[in-house]
Amino acid sequence: MKSQARSRELFAAFRDSVPVLMGYGVLGFSFGLLAVSQGLAWYWAVLMSLVIYAGALQFLAVGMLQAKAGMLELFAAAVFVNIRQVFYGLSLLKRFKKSGRRKPYLIFALTDETYALMTSTRPDPRIKRRRYDFYLALLNQTYWVLGTAAGALFGTMTDFDTRGIDFALTALFVVLAMEQYKIRRSWTPFLLGAGASIAAMLLVSMDRMLLTAIALALAGMFLFKKRIESD
Repeated sequence: MKSQARSRELFAAFRDSVPVLMGYGVLGFSFGLLAVSQGLAWYWAVLMSLVIYAGALQFLAVGMLQAKAGMLELFAAAVFVNIRQVFYGLSLLKRFKKSGRRKPYLIFALTDETYALMTSTRPDPRIKRRRYDFYLALLNQTYWVLGTAAGALFGTMTDFDTRGIDFALTALFVVLAMEQYKIRRSWTPFLLGAGASIAAMLLVSMDRMLLTAIALALAGMFLFKKRIESD
């Protein structure tokens, strides 16, 4: 019975993660290809996907390493690019509280896409949510690592023009936003996000735009909380 329940949870996680499989396979491949084209050995690209596992930061780090950026610059980039996860990770503290040994990995593997699935999918009530969450996070990272390995190995065997390939990350965010809308059927969060981004672009410099946009979006979400919940 226990193995059957685990199989049900694994299947549910795989079924729900198929959109991420499509995106991470292409994105991971793009990152591996880009990393190798910039002079990194294929195994370094795979190692980055194993221990860093942060799509936007990995793409940025390749360019910074190529430019011989220092540790301070890399640290600052990591903070500013991923600080958004501090905000939305807080909403899962109670949910991860009873995850036991899985909790450290769930925290590490909480990407934008994994968060989007965890907060928007409604799995079978018969399955254990904490096990489902673990399988979902593990599958998503597996897609990313395998995609990276495939792209890096392909890059070692051929010359490929990688200009514009990092736009794949933006494309995945667009797809996830569309999936979120299909489930929630509410324009309010998207309008708040778009408005916050435009305001940040007009009000502050580029290096502060992301943090400002997140802060404005959160303020808007709190201000229009009742409307969002009623949609």
